[in-house]
Amino acid sequence: MISGRCLCSGVRFEVTGEIGPVVQCHCSMCRRANGTAFATNAPVHADAFRIVQGQELITEYESSPGRLRAFCSRCGSPLYSRMPDRPELRRVRLGTLDGDPGARPVAHIWIGAKAPWDTLPEDGLERFDEAPPQPYYTSPGPPR
Repeated sequence: MISGRCLCSGVRFEVTGEIGPVVQCHCSMCRRANGTAFATNAPVHADAFRIVQGQELITEYESSPGRLRAFCSRCGSPLYSRMPDRPELRRVRLGTLDGDPGARPVAHIWIGAKAPWDTLPEDGLERFDEAPPQPYYTSPGPPR
């Protein structure tokens, strides 16, 4: 089990299952939602993701049709995203985790949309100009 929280600690959550492939997304929506060059995300099974405090502080925003981004309404921290047509899945923002999830990034995605001022490191990770193959988005590990 690994815990996570928003900046103000009003929202706290736990992940009790495996974290799927960690990706660094450079799309314009992730950049704007996080205020950074990229967002580091990983899928987890929805039943392995539990809000333990502050459910009433979570606000969701539909950033594009069928994709909801959840954030703390008090401090603005991005927490996860979800798709109503994929209720079994949450994409957790790894920057909100309190400890080491044990998983490491495997790819940079949407690098065709990266910020012009950003430079990609020579880190050996796979690179995709746009969306990667499905497992990168939708394959969390088995629930515990």
